[in-house]
Amino acid sequence: MRRTGVWVLLLLWALVSWPSSPAGNSLGGPGWSSAIAQRSGGGVGGRGGFSAPRSSPSIPRVNPSPAPSLPLPTPRRYPSYPTYPPSAPGYPSTRPPVFVTPGAGYNFDPIALVFIVGIVVVSLSMLRGLQRAAAGAGAGSELESTVARLRLATLYSPQLQASLRHNAEAADTESVRGLADLIDNTAVLLLREQAGWRYGMYEVWMGSLDKAEGQFDAWMTETRSEFVETYRHFEGKEVVQGAYQPRAEPDGRYLLVTLLLAVRGSLPPVATPLRREGVRQALMALASSSPTNTLAAYVAWTPESEGEALTEQDLLLGWPRLELL
Repeated sequence: MRRTGVWVLLLLWALVSWPSSPAGNSLGGPGWSSAIAQRSGGGVGGRGGFSAPRSSPSIPRVNPSPAPSLPLPTPRRYPSYPTYPPSAPGYPSTRPPVFVTPGAGYNFDPIALVFIVGIVVVSLSMLRGLQRAAAGAGAGSELESTVARLRLATLYSPQLQASLRHNAEAADTESVRGLADLIDNTAVLLLREQAGWRYGMYEVWMGSLDKAEGQFDAWMTETRSEFVETYRHFEGKEVVQGAYQPRAEPDGRYLLVTLLLAVRGSLPPVATPLRREGVRQALMALASSSPTNTLAAYVAWTPESEGEALTEQDLLLGWPRLELL
């Protein structure tokens, strides 16, 4: 019995101390996500619109009009009569005294009075309207904004991969006009690849302007963590990693592109669930941004290194929220 107990204890110790398999062998474990994050990727964009001065709605300035000139009332003039006799003293006199009533010699025009009253009423109405406008501007001072993100997995194309890199190198990432053009040019590239669309995802966040910048940064950070940045062009600074070794796989056939945009106001609606027509609507909605309402933009794609491509297993396990188009 003692020997049997000893062998049981040794067997249990061996099982406990046996090295466990690496997490990367489990497709659903965290090691699988970290393996996907070792792929190459590129990103380009900026957030110049958030640092631009924000103009608050102001009350229009009203210059007072000159006061109307009205004829002033003039006293009536009465003819003077000579006294009789001329040499007689004024007092004492046998003539009765003459009393003058104040104001009896002036004549007011009723039409001018009505005109003045009308001007006063109109001025008071304008002042009340300006006060209501000021109150409305104070209540709506918190400008609304929208942050949208589109992920699109398309069949791998060396031409599309090279065009994305060329588009990123030529982009002006230090101006809102350049950021709006970046989204437009990327949308054009993807619209030309409609035959290769396979998976996609579109999400929208709406809120105040101050919180929109935080939401944009959160989504951009999440996107950057999904691959090794072999190329990055952000707000005028370019970083290229030349020591990366491509990891080409025989069954790799997908390229994942992410478009991230923050605008002041709202974007056109997109039909859900997301299908090919929904992807087209999403691309057109993002391309509808202009330099006047663009706050920030970011375009990322993975893999970025030539010859690399994602497998279908990479897509389904690395980005489980992608919808089949």
